Amino acid sequence: MKIINYIDNEISGLSNNQKDEIIQFLFNHLEEYGDEYEAIEKCLNFAAVKGGSVWLAFDENMLVGVCIFNETGMQGYIPENILVYIAVHKSQRGKGLGKQIIQAALDRIKGDIALHVEKDNPAKYLYEKLGFTNPYLEMRLKR
Repeated sequence: MKIINYIDNEISGLSNNQKDEIIQFLFNHLEEYGDEYEAIEKCLNFAAVKGGSVWLAFDENMLVGVCIFNETGMQGYIPENILVYIAVHKSQRGKGLGKQIIQAALDRIKGDIALHVEKDNPAKYLYEKLGFTNPYLEMRLKR
């Protein structure tokens, strides 16, 4: 297994085909916990322009995992980073790959990290094992 990361403007250097492969992978493998293609694309573009990182896991030449972090720029009052997306190929689940990808990112990313996880998402247990806690109740006003 090989994990490659791209940080900030390195993401802009990815070809359109590479970006599309990343977005399609997340769109397909996030399943019921995912977002629309356009939302994933916005997240990737935000990481490239405003700050963030993309983590890609390959088994030989096959993309088997993707993780995207966005930087918030809000150090001191909101976590500096948000883990926006993490997905592992269905054929690779249950092998610890998600943990490997996130741990590789945690070893390099500076500052606090927030994430949003639905209460019935099984990944919640992985996040807890990695040290994430749930000290707050998030509330949203949709407009």
